[in-house]
Amino acid sequence: MELKIERIYTKPADLNGYRILVDRLWPRGIFKDNAHLDSWLKEVGPSTELRKWFGHDPAKYAGFKERYLQELAANPAYDQLKDLVSQQLPKQNVILLYGAKDEQHNQAVILRHQLVADLKLEQ
Repeated sequence: MELKIERIYTKPADLNGYRILVDRLWPRGIFKDNAHLDSWLKEVGPSTELRKWFGHDPAKYAGFKERYLQELAANPAYDQLKDLVSQQLPKQNVILLYGAKDEQHNQAVILRHQLVADLKLEQ
């Protein structure tokens, strides 16, 4: 099974997996009935202050990543996410969903990388 990331605004590529929204804010224009979510762990998303500072500026991504990883280290929601991924991966794919337009510079990319390292998953 795989740990994937997917933009919530794209047509779902994998509805058979366990789908977790990892944004602190609900994505604009997405109706809860159409989101095809199994879980929403908003607390695992970047803090409001960090999100506003980053502003999805790729030039700030390295600093965002460093600060976000510091937040995750002290965030019990990240432990909850690790447990959830550990429970689901043997049975099905797990998809981390995010709303950002930039597919390379967002918190889901960082979360996936950190989960792969912490859970010793194959990439």
